[in-house]
Amino acid sequence: MLDLLKQPWPWYTSGIVIFLVMASLLFFGKSFGFSSNFRTLCAACGAGKKVKFFDFNWKAQIWNLMFLVGAIIGGFISHQFLSDSEAVRLSQATVQDLSALGFSAPKGLQPEEIFSTQALFSPKGFLILLGGGFLIGFGTRYAGGCTSGHAISGLSNLQLPSLIAVIGFFIGGLVMTHVFLPLIF
Repeated sequence: MLDLLKQPWPWYTSGIVIFLVMASLLFFGKSFGFSSNFRTLCAACGAGKKVKFFDFNWKAQIWNLMFLVGAIIGGFISHQFLSDSEAVRLSQATVQDLSALGFSAPKGLQPEEIFSTQALFSPKGFLILLGGGFLIGFGTRYAGGCTSGHAISGLSNLQLPSLIAVIGFFIGGLVMTHVFLPLIF
C-alpha cells in the first residue's frame, strides 16, 4: 500500500478528487477559497476591532481553517513519509529552457538558484521573494481570491468574474514566463 502512495499518480486523479470536494462543498452550501483563510485568521486575532474589513463572524469559517490545517498536516506527512529523494522528472525541452535562463535541472522540487537558503539571503533572491510575496498578497486581495479559488471554486459556480480572472492569470503567467523571467534572470 505504501508503494502505491509513493509512486506518481495519473494526472486525472487530482481532477476526480477536486470534483468530489467541490461537489461536496456545493451540496453543503459552502464556498471554497483558500486565501480567505488569511482574512479569517486576522479576524480571529482581533483585527476586526481596528479594520472594518476584518469585522465579521469568523467562527462561521472554522471549517475552512480546518481545511488549511489539514493541508499543512497532509503536506508534512507527504514530505516526511511518502516522498522519495528523486528529483522532479522534467522533459529535456524544459531542462534546456531552464538552462538558457541560468538554472540547473532541479535536484529536488525547485531550482536551487531561487529556492535555496543561499539564494534567500542574497539581495536579488530576497527582493524576488519579497516582491513576489507582495504581488501575490496584493493580487489575491485585488482579484477577490487566489488562482485556485477562482479556477476551481469560481468556475465550478459559473461565476463570470472568476472566468475573467482565470483568463487574466493565464495571460499574466505567459507574460511573466516569456517577457519578465528572461529579463530578471
